[in-house]
Amino acid sequence: MSRLPQDIIIKPYITEKSNMEIATGKYTFIVDVKSTKTEVRKAVEALFSVKVIKVNTMNYDGKVKRTGVHEGPRPAWKKAIVKIDTDPKQVEYLAKGGKPVTNNKKYKASIEEFGVAQ
Repeated sequence: MSRLPQDIIIKPYITEKSNMEIATGKYTFIVDVKSTKTEVRKAVEALFSVKVIKVNTMNYDGKVKRTGVHEGPRPAWKKAIVKIDTDPKQVEYLAKGGKPVTNNKKYKASIEEFGVAQ
């Protein structure tokens, strides 16, 4: 059973460092804790119509916080840094019979919906 891309990518992770990395084509997202790199890659490609080159993931444990005498844990979370192709080209390959075939899928060079100006 496959999950929807909206279930895998929770929200963008916007910090000063992640804003600087946008210039090199790296976007940071908070993703589902159980998601894999392959699922993150497919979800980003499906949601934003970009070509993903590389995915790095990091797991974070939830911290213990307290309010007065009450103490409780925050949930664990997972961060994914996705590097996209900033100069997408059409893919050409040979099909059966030696005919050259090009990929007609159009990829974008950036993610405009990320929430920051480039």
